Amino acid sequence: MRRWLTAIAGGAAVALALAGCGTPTGVDRNLTDDWPAPVAAKQFVPAAGVCHHSFQQVGFLSGYNPMECSEAHRVETIHVGTLTGPGAERGTTPPAGSEGMRAAQAGCEKEVTKAVGGDWRSGRLGLTVVLPSSPAWAGGARWYRCDVTEIASIDDTAVDLRTGSLRGALAGAAPLAYRCFNPKLVKDDIEAMVPVSCTAKHHAEFVGIWRAPDISYAEFNRTTKRTHRACQSVTAKYAKVPDDSKLDFRAGTIYYQPYEQEWKNGNRGVQCFLWISDRNLTRSMRNAGDKGLPIT
Repeated sequence: MRRWLTAIAGGAAVALALAGCGTPTGVDRNLTDDWPAPVAAKQFVPAAGVCHHSFQQVGFLSGYNPMECSEAHRVETIHVGTLTGPGAERGTTPPAGSEGMRAAQAGCEKEVTKAVGGDWRSGRLGLTVVLPSSPAWAGGARWYRCDVTEIASIDDTAVDLRTGSLRGALAGAAPLAYRCFNPKLVKDDIEAMVPVSCTAKHHAEFVGIWRAPDISYAEFNRTTKRTHRACQSVTAKYAKVPDDSKLDFRAGTIYYQPYEQEWKNGNRGVQCFLWISDRNLTRSMRNAGDKGLPIT
């Protein structure tokens, strides 16, 4: 009660002062309308073009410690986008395989491919989509983060420290790009793809990415002949040979597919390789034509 009485007394004193002296210049007798409106709280949004020492699967603010990419780091945020549409309307953070996660994956694939100078799957790069934490999502956060890493090899996704940005990493000379390999076979299975110079003896070469149709992972695994045929078409375009039934007599194929979780999130990029088992290659088959890939 004392606090309330003090306020009344102060108000009375102001009223008396105004009554006795008139209204000073700039005073309109309205004591509330000149207060500035409260500033709306701003939702945290991570920055693009920064790097991080460690991974984040979920974008907790407590774990957000960006650094300059000139410092030793493991992760680079290439792009930060905003989810809209149905994927952004749900009450909780989009789970794996959801419409929101697939939309974020598509946005990251587009922006990262543009930034690195080629399809990110055509070189030693990994892509992780990071979404806001559950409390941040409930508070209105709708951003998604596109984090890129340099991986050890196509068979080993281990990530070590690096310095410098990955922007342009697959353009020009592109030291991270996949080129020529010697497959390590165990019976009929590829145990590893050993990278070698294309001027050294080799039996396989990366030829490009085939984007598989939007089917279930189980169906994709049942239709291996379709994937083989698709990679043959990628090979024909790469080597500049006719895309016809005679491709079976020019080269075989090896392909790497996304993991099931990646597939559910919308990654449909299949990595295609041409494969020559009965002779050594000592040059790239890019634009090699009939002379490079003869019918045998």
